[in-house]
Amino acid sequence: MTNLQSLFNIQGQTVVITGGSGELGKPMAHALAQLGAQVAIVSLHAASSSKVAAAIQAEGGHAIGIACDVLDKSALEQALAQVTAAFGPVDILINAAGGNKPQATTSADRTFFDLDSHAAESVFALNFTGTFLGCQVFGRGMAERGQGCIVNVASMNALRPLTRIPAYSAAKAAVANFTQWLAVHMAQEYSPRIRVNALAPGFFLTEQNRFLLTDASSGAMTPRGQAILDHTPMPSMEAFRPLAACNKQTGASDDLWQRLDNRHTNK
Repeated sequence: MTNLQSLFNIQGQTVVITGGSGELGKPMAHALAQLGAQVAIVSLHAASSSKVAAAIQAEGGHAIGIACDVLDKSALEQALAQVTAAFGPVDILINAAGGNKPQATTSADRTFFDLDSHAAESVFALNFTGTFLGCQVFGRGMAERGQGCIVNVASMNALRPLTRIPAYSAAKAAVANFTQWLAVHMAQEYSPRIRVNALAPGFFLTEQNRFLLTDASSGAMTPRGQAILDHTPMPSMEAFRPLAACNKQTGASDDLWQRLDNRHTNK
């Protein structure tokens, strides 16, 4: 972390990470806490957010866990009150809550025409509406103070739509577009010291996409998973730790993957 500490000082700043107990949010939370930030891990389940917070505290960092549904604006406002009481005003918001559902994914047995519209709506809401509401609730204080940083986690899907996952791809494209809109809005209406950026990470294994990328019986890569690896500069799903050191100014990572895959990162 030495290089990052010399470039960006976030000592004592308050960071809120929605989806903070997930595959993306958790390494970000640990890395930012190691850089001296006060981190609020916002997750749907109290046990998950508390577990991440406890691990950070055990490492000597400052963190709290908050149970919150990112699709419930009143719950987000209550989360903001908890963060403010514990750490003060929010300096950095990272919207990392998101995911996909098998019911919104095409397959040999489920064509596009058979996709569950409710599942598609749920996927879109989690990824886009959750980001939208997070920006509304935690961004208001930034607008009032005239400074802050918002980092929205999009996906390389936003730049190059993938097969089989139409709702997820559309939602992440919406996140990327909304991020551009919000960046201009905040700068023009409030302050250019409010930075809004999106990150577009590549592939990594999670419980949500494992059924697409690995064979359940053997654990080997599916043809889709292998095709992804064949087009990945660092040919490993486990190579993903690119956002762990997401910094307050650009959301960039001082990580080898980031340098290899920076074509897919909105800066």
